[in-house]
Amino acid sequence: MRASLIQTAVDPEEPVAARRARVAELVRAQRGSDLVVLPELWPVGAFAYESFAAEAETLDGPTAEAMSDAARDAGVWLHAGSICERDPEGPLYNTSLVFSPSGDLVRTYRKIHRFGFDKGEAVMMSAGSEAVTVRLPETTLGLATCYDLRFPELFRALVDQGTEVFVVPAGWPAKRRDHWTLFARARAVENQAYVLACGTAGTHAGVEQAGHSIVVDPWGEVLAEAGADEEVLTVELDLGRVAKTRKDFPALRDRVLGR
Repeated sequence: MRASLIQTAVDPEEPVAARRARVAELVRAQRGSDLVVLPELWPVGAFAYESFAAEAETLDGPTAEAMSDAARDAGVWLHAGSICERDPEGPLYNTSLVFSPSGDLVRTYRKIHRFGFDKGEAVMMSAGSEAVTVRLPETTLGLATCYDLRFPELFRALVDQGTEVFVVPAGWPAKRRDHWTLFARARAVENQAYVLACGTAGTHAGVEQAGHSIVVDPWGEVLAEAGADEEVLTVELDLGRVAKTRKDFPALRDRVLGR
């Protein structure tokens, strides 16, 4: 399976509509990939809290429409990162969108672990409550978002649902970049699964972004890692490595707690 991670730059001077159109073209340029992944909250910026309410969208809003068209035009499965979702009943959510190659919105994931402690996302957005997987013809994806990486119990729940490939869009700050790569490798090793972790470049509301999107295999080996600027990583995933790793080193069968 060929996967492409688009490490999108978020420039506060670029209008959201312009970035949406530009990113849609970047997705279209990945024709030939099977799966394309975008970062967390790329339309507005993960730390642009003051813009969340104004830029919030419904699941049939302009970002979903643009990404649906781009997925269909490219003929790819598209994890379109996440948007500020405005639920019809009022709450905001940090919601990931997954589109099929025909452009259908097949799954959404509302971020469970909200970052900010007592400010920002943690108080402005509601929490999701469901671990979400997506069945592709080749494999099963498990969905997580940014801060979720710090909570291994979510990844265990996703493994129990059949996950072989974790997809983690993020807006991770540069000052904690080492944590980003550490957690991506740890989640891969402990669950013997691929991790596709796609971050942003640029600066969100004065917060420099880590970039360094990363693809890790089920043994914890880094297959590809981006730099700090906008970049596309394209990697061929040997999905048979998941089953082989779990067979050759069957640590998951020795789990006791959490069963």
